[in-house]
Amino acid sequence: MAKTSHIYNISERKLLLRVIDISIIILSLYFSSIYLNFRYFYFSSEYILRWLLLLVFYYLVFGEIFLLYNLKMSNNRYTVVRSITLVALFTTVFYIFTPFLPPVLPHNRLQIIYLFIVLSLPVVVWRFLYTSLVFSPKYFKSIFFIGESAKIKSILKEIDKDNIHNLQGYLSDKEINGVDNFHDISSVNILSLIKEGSATEIIVSFKGLLPEAVESLNKQLLLLLQRGINIISYETFYEEVTERVPREYLQNNFYKHLSLSKNNNNRFYLFGLRFFNIIISMIGLIVLLFLIPILYLGNLIGNRGPFFYSQERVGQNGKKFNIFKLRTMVKNAETKEAIWASKNDKRITTFGRFLRNTRLDELPQFYNILKGEMSFIGPRPERPEFVKDLEDKIPFYAIRTVVRPGLTGWAQVNYPYANTIKEQEIKLRYDLYYIKERNVFIDFKILIKTFTTVLFFKGQ
Repeated sequence: MAKTSHIYNISERKLLLRVIDISIIILSLYFSSIYLNFRYFYFSSEYILRWLLLLVFYYLVFGEIFLLYNLKMSNNRYTVVRSITLVALFTTVFYIFTPFLPPVLPHNRLQIIYLFIVLSLPVVVWRFLYTSLVFSPKYFKSIFFIGESAKIKSILKEIDKDNIHNLQGYLSDKEINGVDNFHDISSVNILSLIKEGSATEIIVSFKGLLPEAVESLNKQLLLLLQRGINIISYETFYEEVTERVPREYLQNNFYKHLSLSKNNNNRFYLFGLRFFNIIISMIGLIVLLFLIPILYLGNLIGNRGPFFYSQERVGQNGKKFNIFKLRTMVKNAETKEAIWASKNDKRITTFGRFLRNTRLDELPQFYNILKGEMSFIGPRPERPEFVKDLEDKIPFYAIRTVVRPGLTGWAQVNYPYANTIKEQEIKLRYDLYYIKERNVFIDFKILIKTFTTVLFFKGQ
């Protein structure tokens, strides 16, 4: 049997971080109330469970917003300290100002500072231990690839330095420059390469291989599976790592891999989503109403032109509608034809860049959401001119319109800028992943990632 007990996959690592973070915080609160002058929490109180549950809720939510559980950042001590500090600060502020549920504010306001310290310092110490111990290569998932060199090279770019995977070797048609442990697929016996416990997962793609080679490989893979080694397809592994569908899905037999999420016809899910859209759109429009005087003044100074603008977009099932936004570009930004916006687009004004970075330019779209033309979460609606061109150049681009377009979406929070056909194809594969996996959990992740985008000024 393969020795896999010491390997932590992505979900296990995230769960480990959350569980130990919360355990350390609760223990720190308990011992601080006993041995230190910390009197905000009384563990003998009948309300202690309610107090702790509220604190844990705030900590985990702000932990997601400030990327405390982003594994790519968890091995960098600077980003860890920054995230923990922000999470502790926001948790403390929101906790003490929540009415009724938390303990009564102490007369000694220093207790609030003590709470912040308890929420931050012990977690920093534990996270430093985590980066030293768990990020050791012996805890990485040891993987072995079988397939074409082009595919292997493509996926290696995605897992490079992710502190999760360790390449044990690859069986392929030719060697990849700069990648060690190559073995010729036409002459090597897999069983002789993968010793017991040396690989925990094998990623396989038989595309381009001769039928005789596939038959031989299948027999050997079956024996390895019996040893307890996990064997998955290239496409499945690609989705797990990138959280977007692979390019191979955009083929004539797309229906083998792409299907609408079960929630697409789930009335309870759709009702809940519409209810959420109505509530959040009303809140968004109220916020816009209060901000209009300030934003209008900024527009007069920094934009010097119309405040609002509307533009035709393609909605669900190809139906066209007018989207509303705050203007961020110079007047007459397009004189002849539609042009994609780019990251450092010179047409964007100084004030317009602020509006885009903070996503304030999107606020008028809450009106579209209230009308039912858009959802808060979904693929971003594109202009008809772009859609026609993209449908001609990218196979099955029209699939993204089967759900209602959104103010924010999976592609938007993972790959915000796309001004080439290649980049548009990547965004499409993020959108298709969302359409295929659509559920409350991924909607919540998009919501949290959107808050992160706004708070760290990562908007377009």
